[in-house]
Amino acid sequence: MDKNAHLNRVIVDFKKLTPEVLKLLVERYPDGYDDRNIISFRNGQGERIEAVEVLTEDTKYLVKISAKLEYTMENYDEDDYEDFDDDDPTAVVEPDPEDMVDGADED
Repeated sequence: MDKNAHLNRVIVDFKKLTPEVLKLLVERYPDGYDDRNIISFRNGQGERIEAVEVLTEDTKYLVKISAKLEYTMENYDEDDYEDFDDDDPTAVVEPDPEDMVDGADED
């Protein structure tokens, strides 16, 4: 029997990412995640979803992976979120696409 079967299961898109879940991700994957950490499944609309998993005492979060998520994890600073509640989905802002370009414009 799955020891996590009793947990609530929550799929989290980047737009709904909270400081609490972001912190859990950074703690669980301090060097980033790789293919071994990615869970693939189909959602209710039959779309293929790729996510990484983090657990709390009562919830299993499946966080959809994206370039925005990777960039935000790489640039995580807990101090950026000290003025927000842990469950505030407006705290984690989308990165500027220009910031996400890895020096492509630099010579």
